[in-house]
Amino acid sequence: MDKFSIFVFAILGLQFGSFLNVVIYRLPKRLQREWRSDCAAYLDVTIPVEEAAPLLNLHTRSQCPQCGTTLPLRDLLPVLSFLLLRGRCAHCQHPVSWRYPLVELAVMAAWGLCAARWGASWTAVVWACCVTTLIALAFIDADTQLLPDELTQPLLWSGLMAASLGLTDVPFLHAFWGAIAGYMSLWLIAQVFEKMHGQAGMGAGDFKLFAALGAWLGAWALPAVVLGASVGVVGMALAGRLLRRSPSNKQIPFGPYLIVAALVMVWLKATGFDLANAWMV
Repeated sequence: MDKFSIFVFAILGLQFGSFLNVVIYRLPKRLQREWRSDCAAYLDVTIPVEEAAPLLNLHTRSQCPQCGTTLPLRDLLPVLSFLLLRGRCAHCQHPVSWRYPLVELAVMAAWGLCAARWGASWTAVVWACCVTTLIALAFIDADTQLLPDELTQPLLWSGLMAASLGLTDVPFLHAFWGAIAGYMSLWLIAQVFEKMHGQAGMGAGDFKLFAALGAWLGAWALPAVVLGASVGVVGMALAGRLLRRSPSNKQIPFGPYLIVAALVMVWLKATGFDLANAWMV
């Protein structure tokens, strides 16, 4: 185990985690504003002034969402700035969510674990990028019930490309059919649910996400992923009902549960135990 490689990957992960917080916050807001703008143009209605104002792009420097102050570099150091500022904006003293350092630490741990398993290799890089994208999708879906094509589609195609290059230890045919099986299985379930209940029970983003997971993990891993996600959803719904903290008709995003189950599979693969290959033995 190359400790230097682990250290370098962990530092890279910390930086990517800091940028990931920007993606999680800004990407869905930008998409929602674009959709509202398109709808307003189609209906020929006037957009409110606050909606017409330019929205920060992903590459624009970070600002405090409360006071709008552009943050200097000393306030943007991953984890360290949060601790030094005691979880508050240095300008308006508004509390900063614990999510920011937690995301940064999670991505750092993911990159370090990939380096520990595969060393300083392209295999470690592609798996680290996969996990980073999944973390972003989980938080975005939990916040907005959106799974943007800007993330799911690159995740799908990169999974197929990585498999074709032999970087994921998943045969290309397994990745190919995994993508097809992932999309079609959830699509069929959603169609049956809509016919029975007269309303959509799952969004198309879930189909694309599951297809991407099939491309990265292979077709044989999908039953374990969907089973784990389903158990998580049922458990969370029952807990909410028992604690009376959520209404019975509240929609539960399925994406985060799929992602958590998939991350468990990736963690098992990184520790040397590939559940999908074990089933085929």
